[in-house]
Amino acid sequence: MKGLYLVTPDWDDTERLLAVSEQGIRGGASLLQYRHKTASPDLRSEQAAALLILCRRFNVPLIINDHLELCESIDADGIHVGGTDASVASMRARLGVSKIVGASCYGDLQLARDAQASGASYVAFGGFYPSRVKKYAVTTKPDIINRALEELKVPLCVIGGMTAENSRELIAHGAHMVAAISSVYAANDPRLAALEFSKMF
Repeated sequence: MKGLYLVTPDWDDTERLLAVSEQGIRGGASLLQYRHKTASPDLRSEQAAALLILCRRFNVPLIINDHLELCESIDADGIHVGGTDASVASMRARLGVSKIVGASCYGDLQLARDAQASGASYVAFGGFYPSRVKKYAVTTKPDIINRALEELKVPLCVIGGMTAENSRELIAHGAHMVAAISSVYAANDPRLAALEFSKMF
């Protein structure tokens, strides 16, 4: 796993969500995560199923944020969860060895160690920069990537206010993936915005 990891915004307009997601994939996104914190169960199911069809067209894995039953019901490619040991282990136990299980580890290397030991496919660190979408303490330092690379074998994803400009330093430190929401979905040209990330890999 390497490159731009596209994460969806909280858009209720499914047609718009699909259109911009496709542009991001055409720009080189290597994974797509469906994340919609305020959607109703019906809307979430509708959007996830439609995004799965889109991702299958382009051979891009679809990851579901948090919702295990949704991931299982549409046979998505994996799930992304918080970085707690029990959460990652339980997801791996339910989904089996063939699915992707990603874990948020914030700025905590021990969480990443535990996630890898529990079967995580990749770990995500951040936030590194202020985000227009998610609210969190911006406390993660770039050197966590160097320290993680010395210990971990799973790919490292960086999150939090990512732009093509500010992610260069983190890629230089060794980050395998950059997760982005607004930098692509709010761009005037989402395909070009995605390409700006993708070409750095």
